[in-house]
Amino acid sequence: MTTSKAPSAAPAEPETQAGRTVFLLAHTGRPAAIRSAELVVQGLLRCGIGVRVLAEEAADLPLPASAERVETGPGKPDALAGCELLIVLGGDGTLLRGAEFARQSGVPMLGVNLGRVGFLAEAERDDLDKVVDRVVTRAYEVEERMTLDVLVRTDGHIVHTDWALNEASVEKAARERLLEVVTEVDGRPVSRFGGDGVVCATPTGSTAYAFSAGGPVVWPEVEALLMVPISAHALFAKPLVTAPDSVLAVEVQPQTPNGVLWCDGRRTVELPAGARVEVRRGAVPVRLARLHHASFTDRLVAKFALPVAGWRGAPH
Repeated sequence: MTTSKAPSAAPAEPETQAGRTVFLLAHTGRPAAIRSAELVVQGLLRCGIGVRVLAEEAADLPLPASAERVETGPGKPDALAGCELLIVLGGDGTLLRGAEFARQSGVPMLGVNLGRVGFLAEAERDDLDKVVDRVVTRAYEVEERMTLDVLVRTDGHIVHTDWALNEASVEKAARERLLEVVTEVDGRPVSRFGGDGVVCATPTGSTAYAFSAGGPVVWPEVEALLMVPISAHALFAKPLVTAPDSVLAVEVQPQTPNGVLWCDGRRTVELPAGARVEVRRGAVPVRLARLHHASFTDRLVAKFALPVAGWRGAPH
């Protein structure tokens, strides 16, 4: 992970902000997100910073005429071209959707959590004024998070490629049947078992699906890949933490029912019996904007409401 600090400055007058544009992405199905979007847009425009939104979402947001609307899709220009920041308002699903835009464009993403946990978020809904102030003064830092590159082979041929910020999971498609797989690390077999599947995750994803499956929490500064079995029926089916340049593979056995590949719980493809899924460190990271210098330990305690009463700290 690399971190760079954006230059800080005193709040500028609107005319000195000319040419600055922020992209806004919100969960338009949440009333809280709509209200939050209105407050953020008003604050940014008042300070002379342009706001851009997706045309498909514009009708659901209370936007002034001065807000720029853009369309996405094949043949359309990059929606975030020229933007200095992507602000995302919503829960984990919306933040992962924002990560797709952030990865494609290279624009840093600043998440405002309107959901339950929101490990990818940097601010909560009560921090909207602070978010606007930090954006206006460029008082934020940018860090890069590892991603995963994922490919699927059948009969030796690559039939699908994808990526993930949190995890790529190979799962059973039929609830009543186990999925038989063989796991592999760096070209060598590790274990064969039946179960609900396998999660391959980044450190960022260690607090998401991999955590629910019993995997370890890995600090974001640690460069590593995780492989976590899901409800495996086996004597050895433990979570593994490998080198960041390792190649993880999950082979769906020929005699087992079809499986399914999920990337960040958003994109999916069917895995026929005999399919092979390979996961490696992604070539393109996702850049996150950070407002706070709080340690990941403090973030972990706050997000999971961990009991720390009785801690006295190291003696001085």
